[in-house]
Amino acid sequence: MSEIATTTPSAKSARKPFLRVVGLKKTYATPQGPLEILKGVDLSLCAGASLALMGESGSGKSTLLHLIGALDRSDGGDIFLDGVALAKLGDGARAALRRETLGIVFQQFNLVPSLTVADNLAFQARIAGRFDPDWQDELIRRLGLGALVARYPEQLSGGQQQRVAIGRALASRPRLLLADEPTGNLDQATGDAVLTLALELVAATGCAFLMATHSARLAARLERRALLSGGGLALS
Repeated sequence: MSEIATTTPSAKSARKPFLRVVGLKKTYATPQGPLEILKGVDLSLCAGASLALMGESGSGKSTLLHLIGALDRSDGGDIFLDGVALAKLGDGARAALRRETLGIVFQQFNLVPSLTVADNLAFQARIAGRFDPDWQDELIRRLGLGALVARYPEQLSGGQQQRVAIGRALASRPRLLLADEPTGNLDQATGDAVLTLALELVAATGCAFLMATHSARLAARLERRALLSGGGLALS
């Protein structure tokens, strides 16, 4: 399968992709036998570019994001982040990569319940040694969280929690933001607003953005779209 280009043939095409996925394979063991989820996926994504990853439930969208996010290991092929092959990294190096290079937003928010909004926002940036109070203040302002910084996750609505999750992922200024159905638990209006904020902040940081979604309407707001089906990836 040919590699998917995720940029237009303008000046962007001359840039070296920050993310490259080459021949990626993943199989899970099931009581019925091996289940091949990814059968040789190729894609590339440059800094500042955005790609919507589409596909039915069970098509492997989350699996692909988890592999790119160094949360799981593939059975074949490789993933390169800024030229570094994930397959060659040990657990410590992979954890450092997640702290320092990646931002990950999950559908379930995954905020730390014992931390306030302000501390949740700063959590990953502090671990990565990249906490910037000015950038934190800008995130709070852009995300409309000024009146909520002293609250705890249980005191927030779903949309508010997802805004905090996006801010936390971007607080360390990652080079790649991965979002797994980030609006899946939100109503349409709230989901639209959350995605708008995410796209604005991605543009402000210049990071690459890869989002898994089942919504063609939301996918249309990103620069490019790809369909994951039958273990392969193709432009939709």
